[in-house]
Amino acid sequence: MRAAVALVDNGALFEHSPKAFGDEPLNSLLALSRAIDALNERVGRTVLWLVLASTLISAGNATVRKAFSMSSNALLEIQWYLYAAVFVLAAGYTLLNNEHVRIDVLSGRLSPRGRAVIDILGAIFFLLPFVVLVVVLSWQFFWNGFVSGEMSSNAGGLIRWPVYLVVPVGFTLLGLQGVSETIKRIAFVAGRAPDPTARQPEPGAEEALAESVREQQADDGSPPSSGGTR
Repeated sequence: MRAAVALVDNGALFEHSPKAFGDEPLNSLLALSRAIDALNERVGRTVLWLVLASTLISAGNATVRKAFSMSSNALLEIQWYLYAAVFVLAAGYTLLNNEHVRIDVLSGRLSPRGRAVIDILGAIFFLLPFVVLVVVLSWQFFWNGFVSGEMSSNAGGLIRWPVYLVVPVGFTLLGLQGVSETIKRIAFVAGRAPDPTARQPEPGAEEALAESVREQQADDGSPPSSGGTR
């Protein structure tokens, strides 16, 4: 077991010289990765507005129900549709920003190269096959609802196929982002790109406040405070 971990940690499974993959093929793949990243970045930032729309619809529906004793199944269902769209369509955006749930029992002990190898293997053998399976099955589910014009069973409810369509589209975006992340990690292990998971540490609230105070003191010409933050 230790030998296997050491093999992954050293990146030996993907150990190559910087030229091993060739300039042109890897450059083309990295260009594809950047295009996928841009797509999911745009989709994610657009989908964020659905949270506001759902909140406004929910508040309006509650106000009308309390003030006029009126309600609408259509308004209730559109909230569910919007929430579904937020979570499913933003899955690729979440993976892009490395905000998905991780269980780092093993990978937390590895070097960045070792973690990159784990991510590559996980994407190839688990993420991408699962995405393909879900897309194939959910597309047929959507198509059946679209052809039949399936409606909600609730009085005044909405047509169902738009929310069915969210599933294959969202998982397609997730699969594309999985491809992009795999390309970036292969390039990193090959020495052709920086660690895609490395981030600059963001200052905490106390650090941000201390920096603001220092800037204010510098503007006022007063000597900086000798006290530190913990």
